[in-house]
Amino acid sequence: MKIIRRFAGMILLVLVAGFIQPAFAVAQPDSRQAEQVMRTWYKLVLELVRHTPTYSPPVASRSFAYLGVTGFEALATGNDGLKSLAGQLNALQPGPQREAGKVYDDALVVDAALSFAVQNFFSNTGPTGQRALKAMQAKMRERAVSGLPDDVISRSEAHGRAVGEHILSWSKEDGGAVIENMGFPLEYTLTEGPAHWVPTSLIAQQQLPLLPNWGKNRTFAMANGATCGLPAPLEYSEDKNSTFYKDAFEVYTAVKDLTPEHRVIARFWSDDPMLSPTPPGHWISIALQVLEHEKAGPEQTADVLARLGVVLADSFIGCWDAKFRYDLVRPLTYIRRVIDPKWEAILNTPPFPEYPSGHSTQSGAAADVLTKAFGDNFAFEDATHAADGLKPRPFPSFWAAAEEAGISRLYGGIHFRAAIERGLDQGRCIAGYVNALKTRK
Repeated sequence: MKIIRRFAGMILLVLVAGFIQPAFAVAQPDSRQAEQVMRTWYKLVLELVRHTPTYSPPVASRSFAYLGVTGFEALATGNDGLKSLAGQLNALQPGPQREAGKVYDDALVVDAALSFAVQNFFSNTGPTGQRALKAMQAKMRERAVSGLPDDVISRSEAHGRAVGEHILSWSKEDGGAVIENMGFPLEYTLTEGPAHWVPTSLIAQQQLPLLPNWGKNRTFAMANGATCGLPAPLEYSEDKNSTFYKDAFEVYTAVKDLTPEHRVIARFWSDDPMLSPTPPGHWISIALQVLEHEKAGPEQTADVLARLGVVLADSFIGCWDAKFRYDLVRPLTYIRRVIDPKWEAILNTPPFPEYPSGHSTQSGAAADVLTKAFGDNFAFEDATHAADGLKPRPFPSFWAAAEEAGISRLYGGIHFRAAIERGLDQGRCIAGYVNALKTRK
């Protein structure tokens, strides 16, 4: 009931322009409001992610990437200081350009592009989400067109939609456009042997792993899913003197002797699908908070959201490539089999292999991208879950947040330490390709 009330409240906020910044004072075409358009659309997207059934973390990361590129390309076509990502991101061809000598309004171009993109990437959201989307589209357009000549309105909206259509067409051939059966295969052969993943849920749909082919999807900035590959996990063993057993025993005792602070950390970074904006949405939320606090302009806002979306998407492709390459057993299965048959993790074990930790990979990647954007030792407060009753947490740097996100999975009982540490390493590798993108001329 709390979730339903929260989403109903979100609809009300949209209807009274609660997501919308104070009326855009646009008397003449002006790019100063484009960053508000982007932030406002993303706030709705974070809600849609938690209420769209197919939006598992990998699927969410994919949409964040395409939304980020859409917003960036829409702005870049009219900004002499921005360099298009066409030719830099895999298979992205140059898109529609603005007519020379014609007047466009950046805020309206970006609004039209993101409106089209969100409508398409969330076409399967429920009735409440559809009402929220329509209300947002109407309110955003009403604000964006205020005071603009009719020819500027029609020209700007047509161009924004054309950019959105171009990015949507690009997205359809990446391998992740169609999600059937919530992402669970109808047929899949489990790997034999005690070292490998087996279902940990009683839900019938989750007897096979989520999105086993996601690691084969077309990447954005790195060459393919194996580009930032990882060494094999620790050798499986049930010997009490083995490193594998010791790693498992660490998880067992961490949960058994959980401190109040560690419990808070595990819950803060849990980011469960349908109950949160998911792990990639959590980092998008952090970026939005920082961008707003820093009063970032349209160029920086578009740049950060594009890079962050891309690195999150590549992180899940790279992570999933490794997960299904090694297919490692989860702590819950091993601990119940070898150490304590009655042991329980405090977080729900996700329905896919253990190694590496997805939250760690994507958090390390996000931290590296945001560190490049805002600098080392950038202190911030994360209020992502304030509306869910979780107190904001302060961090001295993005990497401090990433490391806490990683270790939260050990406190929650769903990952071994090696998966966390190597996941962070993998994220740093993936971020290198995204940080190398040229977005400024």
